[in-house]
Amino acid sequence: MTTMTEASVREFKMPDVGEGLTEAEILKWYVKPGDTVTDGQVVCEVETAKAAVELPIPYDGVVRDLHFPEGTTVDVGTSIIAVDVSGGTGAGAEAPASAEAPTSAEVPAPAKAPAPAEEKKPEGSGRQPVLVGYGVAASSTKRRPRKGPEVAVSQASTAIQTELNGHGPVAEPVAAPKERPLAKPPVRKLAKDLGVDLATVVPSGPDGVITREDVHAAVAPPAAEPVTAPAVSVPPAPVPAYDTARETRIPIKGVRKATAQAMVNSAFTAPHVTEFVTVDVTRTMKLVEELKEDKEFAGLRVNPLLLIAKALLVAIRRNPDVNASWDEAAQEIVLKHYVNLGIAAATPRGLIVPNIKDAHAKTLPELAGALGELVSTAREGKTSPAAMQGGTVTITNVGVFGVDTGTPILNPGESAILAIGAIKLQPWVHKGKVKPRQVTTLALSFDHRLVDGELGSKVLADVAAILEQPKRLISWA
Repeated sequence: MTTMTEASVREFKMPDVGEGLTEAEILKWYVKPGDTVTDGQVVCEVETAKAAVELPIPYDGVVRDLHFPEGTTVDVGTSIIAVDVSGGTGAGAEAPASAEAPTSAEVPAPAKAPAPAEEKKPEGSGRQPVLVGYGVAASSTKRRPRKGPEVAVSQASTAIQTELNGHGPVAEPVAAPKERPLAKPPVRKLAKDLGVDLATVVPSGPDGVITREDVHAAVAPPAAEPVTAPAVSVPPAPVPAYDTARETRIPIKGVRKATAQAMVNSAFTAPHVTEFVTVDVTRTMKLVEELKEDKEFAGLRVNPLLLIAKALLVAIRRNPDVNASWDEAAQEIVLKHYVNLGIAAATPRGLIVPNIKDAHAKTLPELAGALGELVSTAREGKTSPAAMQGGTVTITNVGVFGVDTGTPILNPGESAILAIGAIKLQPWVHKGKVKPRQVTTLALSFDHRLVDGELGSKVLADVAAILEQPKRLISWA
């Protein structure tokens, strides 16, 4: 019989924190078993494929259990923390409808011998411990349907066995489906990432549960068998042993995994074209220094990126057809009457591209403030998933790394991306004489389905013209 304490335990599941994401990694727990939590309190920080996000608990209570350690990647919809919400009075707990219909937090002990996939009930326990992902008995526990054909196999297994045992021989031999190997979700994901078939792994855990060590052992190279020395006078040259210290393997996950997949999809979906222009930005650099002293920009970040961003926004206003997207499903070109300006940012977790919403409508001081906030948030790893959605055009500043320029790949769903090269003092013909000038190279990549060579050239030429003569920010506005 289920106790009141067990009935009052609430399971908090990993939510979808970013528009259709399927998994997230637990970066840090802020609570431990025994801690009291309140509705809205942040209990952990998780990293999705887009950003790091803090998760609040939606009810009051006492932490009963943390189901996964830090560093574990968990599927959306999987319970990650159990909280006792009884508070001594049962407030906030949802009582089960009947004794025959236990909730997902209750697991009654079976009256008969456990099924093969169950764990044994410990002595003196009021409930049966359950391996995550499995129930204790098909007839007594509601379990979440498994994905794929394994659902049909597991449901049909008992019926097939009864048919074979209760009705004697059949016309043709029927092979009973194999039992699903027992392993927790993180272990299954590890096996998938390493390309290991769990059916071939020898379990070492209690009751035949496969552990992480078992999976790693399955991919480790087998021990070398002793080789009899050949009957020759000169022994063969020794084979050097593999030195694991010479390589480091880093799991591909989170932001880096999502970025890699997005770049591959973009490169092989949108036909990229890149054009280049080298421009004298001496006057722009002088304007940057003047704006730093302007009281309108006090406390704001003022740098060449600010004026280049404004130049691109003006160029888009003069050539609005460049600000579009390609809808493959509807076979339509979607013209955007707004500009969400993306800024590619390198962070410890990988490349992210947050964007400034409605950047086209911002004044220069407002744009400076938005850029400063975007950069600071990205460096702290606090960029929200929403900040990286809906971009229309992007800027990537490769010049900060000292390189001249590059051929950037489009951010998925966008029509163009502008790369800024390093600004260097170079000899340049100015007013008929060779003088040292501040020079940079710009590169504009665009989707050739949306942007033809003429349109792309006009946009790039306008950006260059503004940076050469920044007073055009006023005359062309």
